[in-house]
Amino acid sequence: MNAKPNFTEENIRPQRFNEGKAEAAAEDIRYLLSRAHDFVEVSCPACDSAACHLELVKEEFSYMKCVECSTVYMSPRPSCNLLADFYRRSKLYEYWNSHIFPSSELSRKEKIFIPRVDRTVEISKKYLSKFESFLEVGAGYGTFSEELKSRGLFDNIHSLELTPALAKTCRKKGLNVIELAIEEMSSCDCYDAIAAFETLEHLFSPRNFLKSCLKMLKLGGILFMSMPSYSGFDIRVLGIDSSSIDHEHINLFNPKSISRLLEDEGFQILELFTPGELDVDIVRNKLEGGLKLDNSFLQTIVMSDDEDLRNNFQCFLKDNSLSSHMWVVGRKT
Repeated sequence: MNAKPNFTEENIRPQRFNEGKAEAAAEDIRYLLSRAHDFVEVSCPACDSAACHLELVKEEFSYMKCVECSTVYMSPRPSCNLLADFYRRSKLYEYWNSHIFPSSELSRKEKIFIPRVDRTVEISKKYLSKFESFLEVGAGYGTFSEELKSRGLFDNIHSLELTPALAKTCRKKGLNVIELAIEEMSSCDCYDAIAAFETLEHLFSPRNFLKSCLKMLKLGGILFMSMPSYSGFDIRVLGIDSSSIDHEHINLFNPKSISRLLEDEGFQILELFTPGELDVDIVRNKLEGGLKLDNSFLQTIVMSDDEDLRNNFQCFLKDNSLSSHMWVVGRKT
């Protein structure tokens, strides 16, 4: 196996913005903690079990681990109304929209969104017979919807985005924007496909979200989702130092628990895989920043000057569902 060079964190999250990003995140965290009286205790978002133990505490937020399915989740967590208010006013999202997204859009499009659309189109053609309507939930800067629209496969594409600044950006790109949570939409059976990339980890109730997706999909329609996997390499290796464990990511599923949740809500699992490209680079960047690993063998691989070795190890993680970036595709049956 001789892997091609992977793209890096720098391509999509330029380091020159780290200080501004950290300041914006700190302001968001202060806001949430000032409203801690609005936090609520929850059971496991994947299996509803109350059996859990404390996994870690970060930035004063507690993360529990489900004894039944190993999902890690914030509890207590901001209430549903508080989360909605938070995302509409988030300084970090505003910073991404005004600084990071514009400066990295071309690279993000090449490295993330074109491959993501390629995969979405391929899977859609594999499982769908009609291509009338597509909904992207959490459209962000609009790059995915814009690229999918350019392919001409789906007749109508709607982009749902709740953060006002990002919704405005999407409209500037000529996208058909919806500024409602999918749980607030009243229509039924109107989409052939729904995509929610990097969304489920942010939601107060993933189960209610999936119920709404099921309602909005036509019979036989498919749901695309991507999210962090808590059992993935960089998260497991870095632990509390992982940037995937933060005040926004309140649900951290794993391949088994996300499958269980979707099947409980009436979805047939069509595909589940971890196509991540950045696990090794993320850990390497942390080590270059001074972090030490207890495992000297892994540290040797990650810090090796042999780029082929690092890339081959990343391919191993991808091929064996061990990357921290996870995709799942479900069908409404």
